[in-house]
Amino acid sequence: MTIDEAALGVFASAFRGQLIRPGDASYDEARSVWNGMIDRRPALIARCADAADVAGAVRFARDHDVVASVRGGGHSAAGKAVCDAGIVIDLSTMRGVQVDPDAETARAEGGARWGDYDQATQSFGLASPGGVVSTTGIAGLTLGGGFGWLTRRFGLACDNLRSVDLVLADGELVTASEDENTDLFWGVRGGGGNFGIATSFEYRVHPVGPLILGALLAWPLERGPEILRVYREFVADLPEELGIEAMFVTAPPLPFIPEDMHFKPAIATGMCWSGPVDDGRKVMAPLLDLDPPGQMVEAMPYTVMQSLQDGLAPPGRRSYWKAGYLKGLGDDIIESVVAHAANVPSPFSLAEIVRWGGATARVGKDETAFGNREAPFLFNAVSMWEGAEGDDANVAWARDFYTAVGSELTEGVYVNFLSDEGDARVREAYGPEKYARLASLKAKYDPDNFFRSNQNIDPGG
Repeated sequence: MTIDEAALGVFASAFRGQLIRPGDASYDEARSVWNGMIDRRPALIARCADAADVAGAVRFARDHDVVASVRGGGHSAAGKAVCDAGIVIDLSTMRGVQVDPDAETARAEGGARWGDYDQATQSFGLASPGGVVSTTGIAGLTLGGGFGWLTRRFGLACDNLRSVDLVLADGELVTASEDENTDLFWGVRGGGGNFGIATSFEYRVHPVGPLILGALLAWPLERGPEILRVYREFVADLPEELGIEAMFVTAPPLPFIPEDMHFKPAIATGMCWSGPVDDGRKVMAPLLDLDPPGQMVEAMPYTVMQSLQDGLAPPGRRSYWKAGYLKGLGDDIIESVVAHAANVPSPFSLAEIVRWGGATARVGKDETAFGNREAPFLFNAVSMWEGAEGDDANVAWARDFYTAVGSELTEGVYVNFLSDEGDARVREAYGPEKYARLASLKAKYDPDNFFRSNQNIDPGG
Protein backbone atom coordinates (compact mmCIF):
# COMPACT_ATOMS: atom_id res chain seq x y z
CA MET A 1 0.00 0.00 0.00
CA THR A 2 1.29 3.41 -0.97
CA ILE A 3 -0.55 5.97 1.12
CA ASP A 4 -1.79 9.13 -0.57
CA GLU A 5 -0.84 11.63 2.12
CA ALA A 6 -3.48 14.14 1.08
CA ALA A 7 -6.21 11.51 1.17
CA LEU A 8 -4.92 10.24 4.50
CA GLY A 9 -5.09 13.77 5.87
CA VAL A 10 -8.74 14.06 4.90
CA PHE A 11 -9.46 10.67 6.50
CA ALA A 12 -7.53 11.60 9.65
CA SER A 13 -9.44 14.87 10.08
CA ALA A 14 -12.68 12.98 10.66
CA PHE A 15 -11.18 10.05 12.57
CA ARG A 16 -11.64 10.17 16.35
CA GLY A 17 -9.35 7.26 17.18
CA GLN A 18 -5.62 6.75 16.60
CA LEU A 19 -3.83 6.16 13.30
CA ILE A 20 -0.63 4.14 13.70
CA ARG A 21 2.01 3.77 10.97
CA PRO A 22 5.37 2.00 10.61
CA GLY A 23 7.95 3.83 12.68
CA ASP A 24 5.49 4.95 15.32
CA ALA A 25 6.40 3.97 18.87
CA SER A 26 3.26 1.85 19.27
CA TYR A 27 3.42 0.16 15.86
CA ASP A 28 4.97 -3.17 16.89
CA GLU A 29 2.60 -3.54 19.82
CA ALA A 30 -0.37 -2.65 17.65
CA ARG A 31 0.44 -5.19 14.94
CA SER A 32 1.07 -8.08 17.32
CA VAL A 33 -1.63 -10.68 17.98
CA TRP A 34 -2.03 -13.66 20.30
CA ASN A 35 -0.26 -16.13 18.00
CA GLY A 36 3.46 -15.35 17.95
CA MET A 37 3.85 -16.99 14.53
CA ILE A 38 2.03 -14.04 12.94
CA ASP A 39 4.48 -11.32 11.91
CA ARG A 40 2.67 -9.11 9.41
CA ARG A 41 3.40 -5.47 8.69
CA PRO A 42 0.36 -3.37 7.81
CA ALA A 43 0.82 0.02 6.22
CA LEU A 44 -1.75 1.60 8.53
CA ILE A 45 -3.53 0.61 11.73
CA ALA A 46 -6.77 2.49 12.28
CA ARG A 47 -7.52 2.11 15.98
CA CYS A 48 -11.18 3.08 16.04
CA ALA A 49 -13.01 4.97 18.78
CA ASP A 50 -16.57 4.21 17.64
CA ALA A 51 -18.74 2.84 14.84
CA ALA A 52 -18.32 6.02 12.81
CA ASP A 53 -14.56 5.47 12.79
CA VAL A 54 -15.09 1.89 11.64
CA ALA A 55 -17.34 3.02 8.79
CA GLY A 56 -14.85 5.71 7.80
CA ALA A 57 -11.98 3.21 7.75
CA VAL A 58 -13.98 0.85 5.54
CA ARG A 59 -14.77 3.64 3.07
CA PHE A 60 -11.15 4.81 3.04
CA ALA A 61 -9.90 1.31 2.27
CA ARG A 62 -12.57 0.81 -0.42
CA ASP A 63 -11.93 4.17 -2.07
CA HIS A 64 -8.19 3.46 -2.30
CA ASP A 65 -8.42 -0.23 -3.20
CA VAL A 66 -6.53 -1.27 -0.09
CA VAL A 67 -6.69 -4.73 1.47
CA ALA A 68 -8.17 -4.57 4.95
CA SER A 69 -8.25 -6.84 7.97
CA VAL A 70 -10.36 -6.52 11.12
CA ARG A 71 -9.07 -6.79 14.66
CA GLY A 72 -11.24 -7.38 17.71
CA GLY A 73 -9.45 -9.38 20.40
CA GLY A 74 -6.73 -10.64 18.01
CA HIS A 75 -6.91 -14.08 19.64
CA SER A 76 -7.46 -16.45 16.70
CA ALA A 77 -4.94 -19.15 15.86
CA ALA A 78 -4.94 -18.15 12.19
CA GLY A 79 -3.96 -14.54 12.96
CA LYS A 80 -6.25 -13.10 10.30
CA ALA A 81 -6.67 -9.88 12.28
CA VAL A 82 -3.50 -8.44 10.75
CA CYS A 83 -2.63 -8.08 7.06
CA ASP A 84 0.55 -7.22 5.20
CA ALA A 85 0.81 -3.84 3.44
CA GLY A 86 -2.84 -2.94 4.04
CA ILE A 87 -5.01 -1.35 6.70
CA VAL A 88 -5.97 -2.98 9.99
CA ILE A 89 -9.37 -1.78 11.18
CA ASP A 90 -8.75 -2.13 14.89
CA LEU A 91 -11.63 -2.20 17.40
CA SER A 92 -9.48 -3.20 20.38
CA THR A 93 -10.20 -0.03 22.37
CA MET A 94 -13.98 -0.30 21.83
CA ARG A 95 -14.61 -2.38 24.96
CA GLY A 96 -17.66 -0.90 26.62
CA VAL A 97 -20.36 -3.18 28.10
CA GLN A 98 -23.81 -2.09 29.29
CA VAL A 99 -26.16 -4.42 31.16
CA ASP A 100 -29.93 -4.12 31.41
CA PRO A 101 -30.89 -6.60 34.14
CA ASP A 102 -34.62 -5.85 33.79
CA ALA A 103 -34.59 -6.71 30.09
CA GLU A 104 -32.12 -9.56 30.72
CA THR A 105 -29.79 -8.26 28.02
CA ALA A 106 -26.26 -6.92 27.73
CA ARG A 107 -24.76 -4.87 24.93
CA ALA A 108 -21.01 -4.96 24.27
CA GLU A 109 -18.81 -3.13 21.79
CA GLY A 110 -16.99 -5.14 19.14
CA GLY A 111 -13.55 -4.89 20.74
CA ALA A 112 -14.63 -6.15 24.15
CA ARG A 113 -13.07 -9.27 25.61
CA TRP A 114 -14.85 -11.90 27.62
CA GLY A 115 -13.17 -10.65 30.76
CA ASP A 116 -14.77 -7.23 30.19
CA TYR A 117 -18.15 -8.78 29.48
CA ASP A 118 -18.12 -11.20 32.41
CA GLN A 119 -17.05 -8.52 34.88
CA ALA A 120 -19.94 -6.28 33.81
CA THR A 121 -22.65 -8.94 33.69
CA GLN A 122 -21.58 -10.69 36.89
CA SER A 123 -22.01 -7.45 38.82
CA PHE A 124 -25.73 -8.19 38.32
CA GLY A 125 -25.40 -11.96 38.85
CA LEU A 126 -25.80 -12.60 35.11
CA ALA A 127 -23.74 -14.23 32.35
CA SER A 128 -23.84 -15.38 28.75
CA PRO A 129 -21.97 -18.37 27.28
CA GLY A 130 -18.64 -17.44 25.80
CA GLY A 131 -14.98 -18.29 25.93
CA VAL A 132 -12.79 -20.16 28.39
CA VAL A 133 -9.91 -17.65 28.26
CA SER A 134 -10.80 -14.18 29.50
CA THR A 135 -8.63 -12.34 26.95
CA THR A 136 -10.51 -13.80 23.97
CA GLY A 137 -12.44 -11.19 21.99
CA ILE A 138 -16.21 -11.48 22.00
CA ALA A 139 -16.55 -10.61 18.30
CA GLY A 140 -14.59 -13.34 16.56
CA LEU A 141 -15.73 -15.98 19.02
CA THR A 142 -19.44 -15.08 18.69
CA LEU A 143 -19.45 -14.69 14.92
CA GLY A 144 -17.88 -18.14 14.54
CA GLY A 145 -20.22 -19.79 17.06
CA GLY A 146 -18.65 -19.45 20.49
CA PHE A 147 -18.57 -22.12 23.17
CA GLY A 148 -17.61 -21.95 26.82
CA TRP A 149 -18.33 -23.41 30.23
CA LEU A 150 -22.02 -22.46 30.05
CA THR A 151 -22.68 -23.75 26.54
CA ARG A 152 -24.26 -27.08 27.49
CA ARG A 153 -26.75 -25.19 29.64
CA PHE A 154 -27.48 -22.07 27.58
CA GLY A 155 -26.15 -22.74 24.07
CA LEU A 156 -23.44 -21.09 22.01
CA ALA A 157 -22.61 -17.40 22.16
CA CYS A 158 -24.26 -16.94 18.75
CA ASP A 159 -27.40 -18.69 20.03
CA ASN A 160 -27.70 -15.98 22.67
CA LEU A 161 -27.45 -13.06 20.26
CA ARG A 162 -30.49 -10.79 20.08
CA SER A 163 -29.01 -8.35 17.60
CA VAL A 164 -25.74 -7.16 16.13
CA ASP A 165 -24.73 -3.80 14.62
CA LEU A 166 -22.59 -4.17 11.51
CA VAL A 167 -20.64 -1.93 9.17
CA LEU A 168 -21.08 -3.42 5.72
CA ALA A 169 -18.57 -3.43 2.87
CA ASP A 170 -19.95 -0.15 1.50
CA GLY A 171 -19.56 1.58 4.88
CA GLU A 172 -23.27 1.46 5.75
CA LEU A 173 -24.18 0.75 9.38
CA VAL A 174 -27.07 -1.71 9.78
CA THR A 175 -28.66 -3.79 12.51
CA ALA A 176 -29.32 -7.51 12.07
CA SER A 177 -31.80 -9.35 14.31
CA GLU A 178 -34.82 -11.63 14.15
CA ASP A 179 -36.78 -8.57 12.96
CA GLU A 180 -34.28 -6.68 10.78
CA ASN A 181 -32.07 -8.01 8.00
CA THR A 182 -32.98 -11.51 9.04
CA ASP A 183 -30.92 -13.19 6.32
CA LEU A 184 -27.84 -11.35 7.56
CA PHE A 185 -28.66 -12.28 11.15
CA TRP A 186 -28.75 -15.94 10.12
CA GLY A 187 -25.32 -15.61 8.47
CA VAL A 188 -23.45 -13.81 11.25
CA ARG A 189 -24.43 -16.53 13.73
CA GLY A 190 -21.61 -18.86 12.70
CA GLY A 191 -20.48 -17.42 9.36
CA GLY A 192 -17.62 -15.41 10.86
CA GLY A 193 -16.58 -11.93 9.83
CA ASN A 194 -17.49 -12.42 6.18
CA PHE A 195 -20.41 -10.00 5.99
CA GLY A 196 -19.35 -6.93 7.90
CA ILE A 197 -17.61 -5.54 10.97
CA ALA A 198 -19.61 -6.06 14.15
CA THR A 199 -19.41 -2.87 16.19
CA SER A 200 -21.76 -4.04 18.95
CA PHE A 201 -23.56 -7.15 20.12
CA GLU A 202 -26.73 -7.51 22.17
CA TYR A 203 -26.89 -10.78 24.12
CA ARG A 204 -29.39 -12.56 26.30
CA VAL A 205 -28.10 -12.97 29.84
CA HIS A 206 -28.92 -15.67 32.38
CA PRO A 207 -28.73 -15.87 36.18
CA VAL A 208 -25.36 -17.44 37.10
CA GLY A 209 -23.62 -17.42 40.45
CA PRO A 210 -22.72 -15.62 42.59
CA LEU A 211 -20.61 -18.77 43.01
CA ILE A 212 -20.05 -21.72 40.69
CA LEU A 213 -18.15 -24.91 41.46
CA GLY A 214 -14.92 -25.09 39.49
CA ALA A 215 -12.66 -28.12 39.30
CA LEU A 216 -9.33 -29.08 37.80
CA LEU A 217 -8.29 -32.70 38.29
CA ALA A 218 -4.99 -34.21 37.11
CA TRP A 219 -3.49 -37.70 36.88
CA PRO A 220 -0.18 -38.99 35.45
CA LEU A 221 -0.52 -39.79 31.76
CA GLU A 222 0.04 -43.51 32.45
CA ARG A 223 -3.50 -43.55 33.82
CA GLY A 224 -4.81 -41.95 30.64
CA PRO A 225 -6.64 -44.99 29.21
CA GLU A 226 -8.40 -45.65 32.52
CA ILE A 227 -9.39 -42.00 33.00
CA LEU A 228 -10.68 -41.57 29.43
CA ARG A 229 -12.81 -44.70 29.67
CA VAL A 230 -14.42 -43.41 32.85
CA TYR A 231 -14.75 -39.96 31.24
CA ARG A 232 -16.51 -41.54 28.25
CA GLU A 233 -19.12 -43.16 30.48
CA PHE A 234 -19.38 -40.20 32.87
CA VAL A 235 -20.26 -37.66 30.16
CA ALA A 236 -22.77 -39.87 28.38
CA ASP A 237 -25.65 -38.62 30.54
CA LEU A 238 -24.75 -35.41 32.33
CA PRO A 239 -26.84 -32.56 33.75
CA GLU A 240 -26.51 -29.58 31.42
CA GLU A 241 -25.27 -27.42 34.30
CA LEU A 242 -21.88 -29.15 33.96
CA GLY A 243 -19.40 -27.94 31.38
CA ILE A 244 -16.50 -30.38 31.06
CA GLU A 245 -13.43 -31.20 29.01
CA ALA A 246 -10.63 -33.76 29.17
CA MET A 247 -7.16 -32.42 28.43
CA PHE A 248 -3.70 -33.75 27.70
CA VAL A 249 -1.22 -31.33 29.24
CA THR A 250 2.21 -31.07 30.76
CA ALA A 251 1.50 -30.75 34.48
CA PRO A 252 2.33 -27.22 35.64
CA PRO A 253 3.98 -26.53 39.02
CA LEU A 254 0.78 -25.40 40.70
CA PRO A 255 0.31 -25.81 44.47
CA PHE A 256 -2.36 -28.50 44.11
CA ILE A 257 -0.25 -30.60 41.68
CA PRO A 258 2.18 -33.03 43.44
CA GLU A 259 5.82 -32.16 42.82
CA ASP A 260 6.57 -35.54 41.25
CA MET A 261 4.06 -34.72 38.48
CA HIS A 262 5.51 -31.29 37.64
CA PHE A 263 6.59 -30.85 34.00
CA LYS A 264 5.50 -34.39 33.09
CA PRO A 265 2.73 -35.43 30.65
CA ALA A 266 -0.62 -35.67 32.39
CA ILE A 267 -4.30 -36.15 31.71
CA ALA A 268 -6.67 -33.67 33.30
CA THR A 269 -10.30 -32.65 33.41
CA GLY A 270 -11.67 -29.16 33.74
CA MET A 271 -15.22 -28.73 35.03
CA CYS A 272 -17.59 -25.85 35.71
CA TRP A 273 -20.84 -26.55 37.55
CA SER A 274 -23.24 -23.59 37.32
CA GLY A 275 -26.04 -25.07 39.44
CA PRO A 276 -26.22 -25.18 43.25
CA VAL A 277 -22.69 -25.75 44.55
CA ASP A 278 -23.51 -28.70 46.81
CA ASP A 279 -25.20 -30.54 43.96
CA GLY A 280 -22.08 -30.11 41.85
CA ARG A 281 -19.91 -32.07 44.23
CA LYS A 282 -22.30 -35.00 43.96
CA VAL A 283 -22.31 -34.83 40.16
CA MET A 284 -18.50 -34.76 40.00
CA ALA A 285 -18.13 -37.70 42.37
CA PRO A 286 -17.35 -40.41 39.74
CA LEU A 287 -14.24 -38.50 38.68
CA LEU A 288 -13.26 -37.53 42.20
CA ASP A 289 -13.48 -41.22 43.13
CA LEU A 290 -10.57 -41.85 40.74
CA ASP A 291 -8.28 -40.25 43.36
CA PRO A 292 -6.66 -37.57 41.22
CA PRO A 293 -3.27 -36.76 42.78
CA GLY A 294 -3.75 -33.20 41.63
CA GLN A 295 -7.10 -31.70 42.42
CA MET A 296 -8.67 -28.33 42.95
CA VAL A 297 -12.42 -28.32 43.60
CA GLU A 298 -13.64 -24.99 44.89
CA ALA A 299 -16.65 -22.73 44.98
CA MET A 300 -15.54 -19.54 43.24
CA PRO A 301 -16.90 -16.51 41.40
CA TYR A 302 -17.71 -17.22 37.77
CA THR A 303 -15.20 -14.56 36.72
CA VAL A 304 -12.44 -16.54 38.43
CA MET A 305 -13.46 -19.69 36.58
CA GLN A 306 -13.36 -17.76 33.33
CA SER A 307 -9.72 -16.82 33.87
CA LEU A 308 -8.37 -20.12 35.25
CA GLN A 309 -6.99 -21.15 31.86
CA ASP A 310 -5.47 -17.78 30.95
CA GLY A 311 -2.04 -18.99 32.04
CA LEU A 312 -2.21 -21.94 29.63
CA ALA A 313 -2.55 -19.63 26.63
CA PRO A 314 -0.63 -16.38 27.13
CA PRO A 315 -0.08 -14.09 24.14
CA GLY A 316 3.15 -14.26 22.17
CA ARG A 317 3.83 -17.98 21.95
CA ARG A 318 3.86 -19.60 18.54
CA SER A 319 0.80 -21.76 17.97
CA TYR A 320 -0.86 -24.10 15.51
CA TRP A 321 -4.26 -25.80 15.99
CA LYS A 322 -5.82 -28.85 14.38
CA ALA A 323 -9.44 -29.55 15.30
CA GLY A 324 -12.50 -31.61 14.51
CA TYR A 325 -15.57 -33.27 15.98
CA LEU A 326 -15.62 -36.82 17.36
CA LYS A 327 -18.49 -39.27 17.15
CA GLY A 328 -17.13 -41.29 20.07
CA LEU A 329 -14.17 -42.40 22.16
CA GLY A 330 -13.50 -46.01 21.21
CA ASP A 331 -10.88 -48.03 23.08
CA ASP A 332 -8.52 -48.04 20.10
CA ILE A 333 -8.66 -44.25 19.84
CA ILE A 334 -8.08 -43.88 23.57
CA GLU A 335 -4.89 -45.94 23.37
CA SER A 336 -3.76 -44.02 20.28
CA VAL A 337 -4.22 -40.53 21.71
CA VAL A 338 -2.58 -41.37 25.03
CA ALA A 339 0.46 -42.71 23.18
CA HIS A 340 0.62 -39.62 21.01
CA ALA A 341 0.26 -37.26 23.98
CA ALA A 342 3.36 -38.81 25.54
CA ASN A 343 5.50 -37.55 22.65
CA VAL A 344 4.64 -33.87 22.89
CA PRO A 345 7.66 -31.73 21.84
CA SER A 346 6.66 -28.65 23.84
CA PRO A 347 5.52 -28.41 27.48
CA PHE A 348 3.11 -25.63 26.51
CA SER A 349 1.02 -27.74 24.10
CA LEU A 350 -2.26 -29.41 24.95
CA ALA A 351 -5.13 -31.33 23.41
CA GLU A 352 -8.72 -31.15 24.55
CA ILE A 353 -11.81 -33.32 24.18
CA VAL A 354 -14.85 -31.20 25.06
CA ARG A 355 -18.24 -32.70 25.82
CA TRP A 356 -20.59 -31.15 23.26
CA GLY A 357 -24.39 -31.38 23.18
CA GLY A 358 -26.92 -30.07 25.66
CA ALA A 359 -28.50 -26.77 24.63
CA THR A 360 -26.24 -26.58 21.57
CA ALA A 361 -27.83 -29.66 20.06
CA ARG A 362 -31.38 -28.42 20.70
CA VAL A 363 -31.03 -25.58 18.19
CA GLY A 364 -32.13 -26.68 14.72
CA LYS A 365 -29.23 -27.26 12.38
CA ASP A 366 -30.60 -24.75 9.85
CA GLU A 367 -31.62 -22.05 12.34
CA THR A 368 -28.15 -20.47 12.23
CA ALA A 369 -25.10 -20.64 9.99
CA PHE A 370 -23.20 -22.58 12.64
CA GLY A 371 -22.57 -26.19 11.63
CA ASN A 372 -21.95 -29.47 13.44
CA ARG A 373 -24.23 -29.28 16.45
CA GLU A 374 -24.89 -33.01 16.64
CA ALA A 375 -21.46 -34.50 17.47
CA PRO A 376 -20.91 -35.63 21.08
CA PHE A 377 -17.34 -34.28 21.32
CA LEU A 378 -15.31 -31.33 20.09
CA PHE A 379 -11.59 -32.06 19.67
CA ASN A 380 -8.67 -29.67 19.37
CA ALA A 381 -4.90 -30.24 19.37
CA VAL A 382 -3.19 -26.98 20.32
CA SER A 383 0.54 -26.79 19.73
CA MET A 384 2.24 -23.90 21.53
CA TRP A 385 5.98 -23.35 21.66
CA GLU A 386 8.73 -20.76 21.73
CA GLY A 387 11.22 -20.20 18.92
CA ALA A 388 10.87 -20.61 15.15
CA GLU A 389 13.26 -23.56 15.20
CA GLY A 390 10.44 -25.62 16.73
CA ASP A 391 7.88 -24.88 14.01
CA ASP A 392 8.09 -28.13 12.05
CA ALA A 393 8.01 -30.49 15.02
CA ASN A 394 5.16 -28.72 16.79
CA VAL A 395 2.94 -28.27 13.74
CA ALA A 396 3.50 -31.96 12.97
CA TRP A 397 2.49 -32.94 16.51
CA ALA A 398 -0.90 -31.23 16.20
CA ARG A 399 -1.52 -32.68 12.75
CA ASP A 400 -0.50 -36.16 13.86
CA PHE A 401 -2.80 -35.91 16.89
CA TYR A 402 -5.65 -35.19 14.47
CA THR A 403 -4.64 -38.27 12.51
CA ALA A 404 -4.60 -40.31 15.73
CA VAL A 405 -8.33 -39.68 16.27
CA GLY A 406 -9.07 -40.15 12.58
CA SER A 407 -11.50 -43.07 12.75
CA GLU A 408 -13.70 -41.20 15.23
CA LEU A 409 -13.77 -37.89 13.31
CA THR A 410 -17.06 -36.71 11.87
CA GLU A 411 -17.28 -34.51 8.83
CA GLY A 412 -16.80 -30.88 9.72
CA VAL A 413 -14.66 -28.62 11.86
CA TYR A 414 -15.31 -25.74 14.25
CA VAL A 415 -14.43 -22.65 12.24
CA ASN A 416 -13.03 -20.78 15.27
CA PHE A 417 -10.48 -23.55 15.78
CA LEU A 418 -9.11 -23.42 12.23
CA SER A 419 -5.54 -22.44 11.65
CA ASP A 420 -4.71 -21.15 8.16
CA GLU A 421 -5.77 -24.38 6.42
CA GLY A 422 -7.28 -23.27 3.12
CA ASP A 423 -10.68 -23.07 1.45
CA ALA A 424 -11.55 -26.76 1.64
CA ARG A 425 -11.40 -26.76 5.43
CA VAL A 426 -13.59 -23.66 5.62
CA ARG A 427 -16.17 -25.49 3.51
CA GLU A 428 -15.95 -28.44 5.90
CA ALA A 429 -17.04 -26.15 8.73
CA TYR A 430 -20.44 -25.71 7.11
CA GLY A 431 -21.08 -28.57 4.70
CA PRO A 432 -22.05 -28.06 1.03
CA GLU A 433 -25.66 -26.89 1.47
CA LYS A 434 -24.97 -24.39 4.22
CA TYR A 435 -21.82 -23.15 2.49
CA ALA A 436 -23.82 -22.50 -0.69
CA ARG A 437 -26.35 -20.46 1.29
CA LEU A 438 -23.54 -18.49 2.93
CA ALA A 439 -21.92 -17.86 -0.46
CA SER A 440 -25.19 -16.44 -1.78
CA LEU A 441 -25.42 -14.19 1.27
CA LYS A 442 -21.82 -13.11 0.75
CA ALA A 443 -22.58 -12.26 -2.88
CA LYS A 444 -25.47 -10.06 -1.70
CA TYR A 445 -23.65 -8.15 1.03
CA ASP A 446 -19.99 -8.31 -0.05
CA PRO A 447 -19.83 -9.28 -3.75
CA ASP A 448 -16.27 -7.97 -4.15
CA ASN A 449 -15.05 -9.98 -1.13
CA PHE A 450 -13.78 -6.87 0.62
CA PHE A 451 -13.91 -8.80 3.90
CA ARG A 452 -11.51 -11.55 2.92
CA SER A 453 -8.87 -11.53 5.65
CA ASN A 454 -10.78 -14.19 7.57
CA GLN A 455 -11.86 -17.81 7.24
CA ASN A 456 -13.22 -16.76 3.91
CA ILE A 457 -16.46 -17.63 2.18
CA ASP A 458 -16.16 -17.10 -1.56
CA PRO A 459 -19.05 -14.96 -2.92
CA GLY A 460 -18.81 -17.02 -6.10
CA GLY A 461 -19.58 -20.18 -4.15
